[in-house]
Amino acid sequence: MSNELVNKTVAFAVAGEGIEQVELTEPWKAVEQAGGTPKLLSVQPGSVQAFNHLDKGDTFDVDTTFDQADAGDYDALVLPGGVANPDALRTNGGAVKFVRSFFESDKPVAAICHAPWTLIEADVVKGRTVTSWPSLQTDLRNAGATWVDQEVVVDQGLVTSRKPDDLPAFCATMVDEIGRAS
Repeated sequence: MSNELVNKTVAFAVAGEGIEQVELTEPWKAVEQAGGTPKLLSVQPGSVQAFNHLDKGDTFDVDTTFDQADAGDYDALVLPGGVANPDALRTNGGAVKFVRSFFESDKPVAAICHAPWTLIEADVVKGRTVTSWPSLQTDLRNAGATWVDQEVVVDQGLVTSRKPDDLPAFCATMVDEIGRAS
């Protein structure tokens, strides 16, 4: 186990369902393996439903809800993808405010696949270079971002990747960015 993230708590922000399971579990494991503490935040208490593409996957217990969470208690934020997850997350005002607060505090944020939809809603992509699932490129450009087709992109502490195949690079880069943050 690496000690890069010892004493660092990382929020994983998700909606109630539609989370791409591997985009939650692989970054979660990377945080744990680096010595950090991941916490699952959602719109409601209880558990959330993950999916393996369109098939139901496992459920995961929520640690706290956005209306009870204080971004100051977390060192970084991870936004897993899945199509339905970020689409629902971006409609929750508390979740959007929580996401925006990480940018206002210059804390690392990592978003994969469709997760940048929530970043668009939080109005934090203007002037940044990002990547995502290809179908989001027009949305991101319309929000003022420069979209590129790369495995992983880092821009001012924001780490983005396109898809599950990018997870090895996404996880390593995410851990590095969180570890370097003060």
